[in-house]
Amino acid sequence: MKITKAEKRLAPEIARLIMLAMNYDCCRNFTGEGHTLDEFESIMTQLVGEDNSQYSYRNTLVALDDNGKVAGICVGYDGARLHELREAFLKVTREAFGVDHSKMGDETAPGEFYIDSLAVRPDCQHHGIATALLKEMLHKASEKGFRRVGLLVDKGNPKAERLYTSLGFIYRNDTTWGGHPMKHLQYITNFDF
Repeated sequence: MKITKAEKRLAPEIARLIMLAMNYDCCRNFTGEGHTLDEFESIMTQLVGEDNSQYSYRNTLVALDDNGKVAGICVGYDGARLHELREAFLKVTREAFGVDHSKMGDETAPGEFYIDSLAVRPDCQHHGIATALLKEMLHKASEKGFRRVGLLVDKGNPKAERLYTSLGFIYRNDTTWGGHPMKHLQYITNFDF
């Protein structure tokens, strides 16, 4: 396995894994009624391929398997850029689905490096890929000078929460994202792992 910066050509594989990280109920929440997950995947692929989107390949680390296929992804960016980066998502969902998500709450804030999405292909799970991606993203945040790294974890996903807390993330507050109750966890950088 090799962890590296994502390339634009990997957008379809990355988009599918971002959707896995979001969970399909959240994806359906974003499309509104009368639209499919395939349609959502299409717009996510577009967003991953863009330079200035929160889901951009430029914000993504990938774990590549021995065949060069994406085994896992981790998307992260400066929380101060959330509104700027989210504009692409708001525009494309408005155009594709006729849904306005502009009132969506903020999942991060200035001063925090935000881990937006972390997912591993189901056939590649339980091999330490998520941990390796997360550690690499924490190092990337540290190199950029961030002391705080945040993420949201679905309250219905205690396994993911255990992974994050095992690496030193601590609970900050409850929130909602994509129609689901979430916990905001935060890591205060010291990078002694």
